[in-house]
Amino acid sequence: MDAVIIGIDVSKDRLDVAVRPDGETFSVSRTGGGIDELIERLKLCAIKLVAIEATGGFETVVAAGLAGAGLPVVVVNPAQVRAFAQALGKRAKTDPIDAAVIAHFAEATNPQVRPLPDATTQLLAELVARRRQIVEMIAAESQRARHISAARLKKSIARLRKALEKELAELDDDISDHVRGSPAWAEKEDLLASVPGIGPTIARTLIAELPELGSLDRRQIAALAGLAPWTRQSGKWRGKSFIGGGRSSVRRVLFMGALVAARFNPVFKQFRDRLVAAGKPKLVAIIAVARKLLTILNAILRDRRPWQPKVA
Repeated sequence: MDAVIIGIDVSKDRLDVAVRPDGETFSVSRTGGGIDELIERLKLCAIKLVAIEATGGFETVVAAGLAGAGLPVVVVNPAQVRAFAQALGKRAKTDPIDAAVIAHFAEATNPQVRPLPDATTQLLAELVARRRQIVEMIAAESQRARHISAARLKKSIARLRKALEKELAELDDDISDHVRGSPAWAEKEDLLASVPGIGPTIARTLIAELPELGSLDRRQIAALAGLAPWTRQSGKWRGKSFIGGGRSSVRRVLFMGALVAARFNPVFKQFRDRLVAAGKPKLVAIIAVARKLLTILNAILRDRRPWQPKVA
């Protein structure tokens, strides 16, 4: 019997399901009853993989329900699915077609199934994401304040900024309580923060949004963070390598950590200076620092040993 691959397109109200290789499609409601019905149907098949496209959070409950029932679930990147659809020449967009493309994508790429975050890890990830949103709103209001002259509007911005800063402080307290209340997470935070350039915000973002840190090899963890270089070459032609994909929120905080480490951590400063002296653009050098930083953080959690300059 052929291994069955399931593709699920998630919308606000329903789940469109496609089955490979037999091509069957069906829909269920995105409710507790609908998910239970889906689980019962899938348990009758020899399921190899259930692929769900990330859709702004609608997929979370579905993925958790299926994984909790023991089904092999993976949440796939929508940008990769769209690129795959374009490569197949599928320009039409309907929910059944999307579900079929997701199933075909999963069959072709065989993405690795990883355990989904538990409820406490999911809550921390949501707190960290909300903190990031608040910081972005504060920055946006500060930018607006530079371009207006009306006193009344400046006061409006000041009031909103004050409220956002209060909310940010409360979120920081919640995140701190959440992390320090878990001995395992507190140990991870202390290990990560032992590296010069890694503060509480970066450490907590990594704990929440890169829980695989310490359990994968350096190439796998770099790919998850979107820091693995993509090489472009054909015959004798060789284009510039670039990075992309992965978890953009993780990549952003690692980039900020790399900027700090390249200034104040002698090991990373020497590494950056050596690359620049060899003719690498400064941005490329910082990306290399971020990748090296991630590799070291991965080893620190794997070995449960704090930062030691000699390991770099």
